[in-house]
Amino acid sequence: MQRSARRIVLIHGAAVTAEVWDGVIAALAASDVSVPVLAPQRVYSGSLDAEVDALAPLCEDALVVGISGGATLGLELASRGVPFACAVLHEPAVGSLLPGLLAPMAAAFESGGVAGFANVLYGPSWRPGLAPSDGDAVARDLAMFRGFEPRPAADGAGPVLITVGELSPQSRYDAAAALNREFGYTVQALTGSAHAAHLDAVDQLTTLIVELVKRSTS
Repeated sequence: MQRSARRIVLIHGAAVTAEVWDGVIAALAASDVSVPVLAPQRVYSGSLDAEVDALAPLCEDALVVGISGGATLGLELASRGVPFACAVLHEPAVGSLLPGLLAPMAAAFESGGVAGFANVLYGPSWRPGLAPSDGDAVARDLAMFRGFEPRPAADGAGPVLITVGELSPQSRYDAAAALNREFGYTVQALTGSAHAAHLDAVDQLTTLIVELVKRSTS
């Protein structure tokens, strides 16, 4: 039986801070869900072990929502059997299931630094004020996520929903399809969104989160 979601945990990706969730947090506050909402500031360690160790206690019995690198970390939490209630993971990295998925962002970082990387990844909704103050954080994140290799969910992890932006390129659909094929994860398109769903599709993402919280507690 699926656990009830006792909280919502929002996990951000690379080239942003937890501030990227402000719009979603405000929308959830205006909704009729009553569980706490947490948006932890990631440690930018460059180590999957350190990232998971920091996130796992918060994610127990939670609805975990991750976007981009945050979604990749959600896949790792699932593979380690962290007992979350359920997870919504938007456009994670998929390692060797789709080699080259992150190559455009790596090239953009090489030529244009953090701004080049973020503009290619998130599009025009990203702004420099969202970037971490640590100038090396994006390099560490990029190396970590390029080295990531997905594994099946372990016993204890809740159900995982993979979302892909309606407006995202075909490569993101191919990545989601690979996760469905290899691990059986359900895939759903998120209308009105590309990669930066937490910026471009706040209402749609919030509606999905509220629906899943209510479903978990019904």
